[in-house]
Amino acid sequence: MLTAEDKKMIQQVWDKMQGCQEEVGGETLIRMFTTYPQTKTYFPHFDLSPGSDQVRGHGKKVVAALGTAVKSLDNLSQALSELSNLHAYNLRVDPVNFKLLAQCMQVVLATHFGKDYNPEVHAAFDKFLSAVAAVLAEKYR
Repeated sequence: MLTAEDKKMIQQVWDKMQGCQEEVGGETLIRMFTTYPQTKTYFPHFDLSPGSDQVRGHGKKVVAALGTAVKSLDNLSQALSELSNLHAYNLRVDPVNFKLLAQCMQVVLATHFGKDYNPEVHAAFDKFLSAVAAVLAEKYR
């Protein structure tokens, strides 16, 4: 459950990301592919090298989806329903990958924002990303 203070910190992080979403998304994916190479199996047609157009483009989509979630913090299930369906029924992505992506995003955000990404902000964003991962995994039950 996100508190009012959590929501405020999540929005602040999101506001700081304006202008670097594609970069954060791409770096997050590259970190995930490097740290968890098994995740590459979902992207056999992609050039998975750092900075490739495909990685940057998909990173931008990931961040855009999270932007939708940030705008709908009180109703994540409805906001992410289509994305959940896509990943569960069409792409058949193992839901553990959502948690792996969230972990990688935390590292990238901490790298980008340094001291501004303090333990309180990290905890709030972790709760947010965990909630997003849970919603995306709902259709698997």
